[in-house]
Amino acid sequence: MAFEYLEPVNVELQETIQSFSNQTLSNFVSFYNGEEEESFDNTQLAIICVKDSRNSVYDDKSEFYYDEVRSQLYNMYVGNWELNILDLGDISKGDEVSDTAYVLKIILTQLYKKSIIPIILGGSQDFTFYQYRAYDGVKYMVNLTSADHKFDLGNSELPMNGQSYIGKMIIDEPYNLFNYCNLGYQTFLSPQEEIDLMEKLFFEALRLGELKQDFIRAEPILRDTDLLSIDIYCVKSSEIADSSHKNINGFSTFDLCKLSRYAGMSDKLSSFGIYELQAMKKSESLIHLISQMLWYFLEGFNLRLNEKVSESNSSFVKYNVPIQDEILVFIKSEVSGRWWIKIPNGNNNEHKPSLLACDKQDYLDATSSIIPDRWLKAKYKNSI
Repeated sequence: MAFEYLEPVNVELQETIQSFSNQTLSNFVSFYNGEEEESFDNTQLAIICVKDSRNSVYDDKSEFYYDEVRSQLYNMYVGNWELNILDLGDISKGDEVSDTAYVLKIILTQLYKKSIIPIILGGSQDFTFYQYRAYDGVKYMVNLTSADHKFDLGNSELPMNGQSYIGKMIIDEPYNLFNYCNLGYQTFLSPQEEIDLMEKLFFEALRLGELKQDFIRAEPILRDTDLLSIDIYCVKSSEIADSSHKNINGFSTFDLCKLSRYAGMSDKLSSFGIYELQAMKKSESLIHLISQMLWYFLEGFNLRLNEKVSESNSSFVKYNVPIQDEILVFIKSEVSGRWWIKIPNGNNNEHKPSLLACDKQDYLDATSSIIPDRWLKAKYKNSI
């Protein structure tokens, strides 16, 4: 099995981490040391690091610093959490990128089957493709969200790299990608034909400026997401001690922590990755950023409500809004205050979603005869 290719966290670091205060995250972490997979049964989340950046479009600025992130993360204090985390260690660079990818995909598939959420640190962002492909045979339709300054559609006819993996997903069989959403793209970095293609495929995108004005718009999107991939290069250059980092407009460190927390809180999200760590100069501030993003993801996971979202659930209030030739059906949770909207399923395909996460503003817009754009796109995709 592929687990034999894992490089466990070195024993000295394990001992150091285990010596941390029992009020820190170290109290919830165990380390993989070659055990049988059956021992994973009580595990909720697994951390795995990929030591391969050969398909990155960025120049490497540092060696991988996963152990420094581990030391920082596991020494962070937590509240009254109940977590069971397994650190699987690292996947070393294979002879070919395909070898590294094969190991990652097989491991992720096994984790998905056991309902263990993987937290992946990379390495070039094209490994998101294998993070997605590992759902084959596990989940029929997958929603992907990326936090990135570009769409990463690229040229699917050329060999895949860290900025063309989305294009590869679109054409690669089996066609399991139901929705792709980009959070934080910057128009001057995005060719018009890519923006047009996103519209043609009924995918979603929120410009960085739109998110900055109303960041809560990311929450319903992440609530509908199975897989989140973050390109750490999208962080604003002034936030990081790296004078050669050219992304002068980007996410703040606070923004990235909020996205991570929203992702953790999503009852649906089952895979989380942060990529391109080697593309930034290693610094204390960057190590703290990665560690805090992971901490906020774990905090969000600890806050999950696992709501049984259904029109028939007595904990939900149903609202019917007549608009044009439609009656939009909204439901609101009395427990969390979160909103969903019903999507017509033209082909009665049980694998396609029947409810779309939304927010109160979508309901208010509907009462003013404004049909939510996300609903229109989801309705079309459900009909084909």
